[in-house]
Amino acid sequence: MIRCIAIDDEPLALDVLEDFIAQVPFLELVRTCQSAVEALELLHQEKIQLIFLDIQMPQISGVQFLKSLEHRPKVIFTTAYSDYALEGFNLDAVDYLLKPFTFERFLKAVNKAYQQLHLPPPEPAGEKAPPPAKDYMFVKSGYDIIRVRYDEIRYIEGLKDYVKIHTDGKTIVSLMSMKALAEELPANFVRVHRSFIVNFERITLVQKRKIYIQKVEIPIGEVYREAFLEKLKQER
Repeated sequence: MIRCIAIDDEPLALDVLEDFIAQVPFLELVRTCQSAVEALELLHQEKIQLIFLDIQMPQISGVQFLKSLEHRPKVIFTTAYSDYALEGFNLDAVDYLLKPFTFERFLKAVNKAYQQLHLPPPEPAGEKAPPPAKDYMFVKSGYDIIRVRYDEIRYIEGLKDYVKIHTDGKTIVSLMSMKALAEELPANFVRVHRSFIVNFERITLVQKRKIYIQKVEIPIGEVYREAFLEKLKQER
């Protein structure tokens, strides 16, 4: 059983959370709170494992409240404003629910919390390790077929029927689609824009709508933003 509280200054929002929590067998709602101050007092009295936390509240925001906690329970942010998503994930939030959210979306978030709070035991020592994954691919460029290591790729740029693969040493132009290339790349490559795929391990800076790989600025497309933020949260 996961002991949880819900913090929101809107009574209707708390009613929705209370109803959703009651439908999940492994959640126990200890109390609902209409302010962070009220919740802080409760956290000193009760053992709480999960907080459903609104961001926009009077006196102190949900983000400020979470930063003030020395020992943080797991947190699922609930808010009407998508602009806080990146900051929420930087605080190691389990998930970010954008109001109004459905019970299905709520259930997906609490399942993540359950998995994080009830991690499976490690596999026993001596298990046979899987074979190493392939760390390269072959790309046709003009009349040449070039072997490209994945870890050398910084980002990939789409140009209609062509792609430009930007590596540490050179740029390779190949006649292929972004979709076909994306299907071949390993999991550390993520599409962030209709025209860009980036090597997640080479990102040096993330801003609200942009990514930097060294000095190269790459936009984050609105269609790909949620998936990228989810990837960012998982890699923290």
